[in-house]
Amino acid sequence: MSILAFLYHTVPGRLLLKPLTARPLSKIAGAYLDREASKWLIRPFVKKAGIDLNEYESADFHSFNDCFSRKIKEGFRPVDPDPAHFIAPCDGFLSIWPITDGLVVPIKQSQYSISRLLRDEALAKQYDGGLCLVFRLCVEHYHRYIYAQSGRKSENRFIPGVLHTVRPVALESRPVFTENCREYCVIQTENFGPVVQMEVGAMLVGKIANHDPEEKQVLRGEEKGMFLYGGSTIVVLVQKGVLAPEKKFLTASLEGKELPVKQGEKIGGQV
Repeated sequence: MSILAFLYHTVPGRLLLKPLTARPLSKIAGAYLDREASKWLIRPFVKKAGIDLNEYESADFHSFNDCFSRKIKEGFRPVDPDPAHFIAPCDGFLSIWPITDGLVVPIKQSQYSISRLLRDEALAKQYDGGLCLVFRLCVEHYHRYIYAQSGRKSENRFIPGVLHTVRPVALESRPVFTENCREYCVIQTENFGPVVQMEVGAMLVGKIANHDPEEKQVLRGEEKGMFLYGGSTIVVLVQKGVLAPEKKFLTASLEGKELPVKQGEKIGGQV
């Protein structure tokens, strides 16, 4: 039995979850990973994750988190040029789910309500009948992310919580996305209406570092922010009848599978 299976599927393990998912532990871990003393972790991490540092602007890292939030060279994540195409805001594994009666019910995972996710019932009602796009990042992925569409964004809203892992073993047993720390904004877009773009923290993710907390005009493909150490998730909500995802993503999701995507690639278009 894996450590995560023990934590999420046994009584003794669930007793240990409370201190392990508490924010103070992640803050302590994050503080260490920001220090020069954490540099020894970089080489084994890069090797195990299979990361090609030649793709990044610098390999001269001052701490582990400096490596983890490394910036990719221009041209390695091209953005689809057609504004009528919806793009992936990050590298990761994508699944797409319908929002029905205010609920998202993924296969083999616990259901969650949009109102609990957003902590805003009025806003949640606007997305009933729409789609919930879940981009799950693992530690080996590129952990900077971009705006999925251009438009006027709202002020960011931060929702405090705990920090469960976002791996399937946890998603199968509890509504992780409505329990974890998260931050989101609403982007008023021309082609897809109001789009919610949310960053969800995870176990040992010490910080969601967004660049623009204020209301402002943003551009599709512009860097929105970065995660510090750990797996994490980006959740995107679109209203009913505005986005036609590529069929392969819908088919895979219905089979309980996630498909890999790269930041900036087309994942769908206007209806």
